[in-house]
This record gives sequence, C-alpha cells and structure tokens, in this order.
Amino acid sequence: MKIALINENSQAAKNALVEATLRKVVEPMGHEVVNYGMYAADDAAQLTYVQNGILAAVLLNSGAADYVITGCGTGEGAMLALNSFPGVICGHVEDPVDAYTFAHVNDGNAVALPFAKGFGWGGELNLEYIFEKLFGFGHGQGYPKERVVPEQRNKKILDGVRAVAFRDLCDILKELDRDLVKGAFAGEHFAELFFPACQDEKIAVTVKELMA
Repeated sequence: MKIALINENSQAAKNALVEATLRKVVEPMGHEVVNYGMYAADDAAQLTYVQNGILAAVLLNSGAADYVITGCGTGEGAMLALNSFPGVICGHVEDPVDAYTFAHVNDGNAVALPFAKGFGWGGELNLEYIFEKLFGFGHGQGYPKERVVPEQRNKKILDGVRAVAFRDLCDILKELDRDLVKGAFAGEHFAELFFPACQDEKIAVTVKELMA
C-alpha cells in the first residue's frame, strides 16, 4: 500500500515527527510512505486544510496513493475537506480504538488526525499506536465480529450513495477557484512525486492544465 502524508500550515512543524513515526510502523509491514509536505512551517507553498482535501482527492482518485494520512489542529477541518470530494472516505481519528474501528467498520481510505488538540506528552506514542491499529490488522473485516455482514453491507450502500451524490473530480477541480487549486499542487516535491505515480491520464492532464 502506498500511504501519502499531507500536513497543512498550522501543524507543518510536526511533519518530520509524523513521517518518522509513520515509517517506523508501516514500512516493516511492507507499506510505502510518500511525504507530500508541508515539510516545515516556513515552506514557500502554504497548504490550508481545504487544500489538503483537494490534494488528497487527486492522489486517491488517480491511484497515486492508496491511503492518505492528514490532519490539522483538531482534525475536524481536514476531515470535512477530504470528505467534500468523490473517492475519499476520511475518518476523524484521535486514538488507537478510533483507528481500529474506522479501518474495520468504515473501511475508508484516509484519516484526519488532531495534531494540536490533545497532542502533548506522549503524543508521538499515540501516533505510533494509531498507525499500528490502522494498518496492522487489515481493513473492512468488521467489529465486533458478529457485525461483519451488516457492516460490509452498509459500506456498499454508502459507496452507492456517494457514487450518485458526487460529480466527476476533474469537473470539480476546474470549477474551483484556480489559485486555491494551484496552491494545493504547489508543494516543493509535488510534481516529481505525483506524475510518475499517477495512474489516471485524465486527472494527470487536468492537474497539468491547472498548474500552468
């Protein structure tokens, strides 16, 4: 699994800590981590949590990433932004139980974490345990076990509702504020990371047009 990390501006200073913790947990499991930044608070490209949603949607819908780890001060804004786009099911995760139940009950492809609220002494340990529960036990297997069948059925129903409720991602991107979208792709390493990994030519063409 290719896991993308995205940090917005208010919590960019924690990027290195989050990346190191994520790699420590998931690389021994065979997963790959790709860091899209922000890398530091003074990066030239300043991502807002809304732009996190745009970037995450492009990564997930294009196949450039299989999963997105993101967040903001509380995690709420990032979650709302990501869930505003098709092809993204983002959970708000504060602790390892949230991580485990989201993975097995909701079977999404992104999580938004609170990188300021409650992130005090032992914050990096909480992150480590979250990533262990999120990626170490599979996805969509249900919890508790006697609820597997209805939970999997409900997930399929949700997927069907979302398929009707959302429009084509490329059309959405073209109708958003151009500067907002360009800013989401302005990260220092975005182009070199995204385009070789992108598996959807239509999205790649759209992103190039919007970056021009």
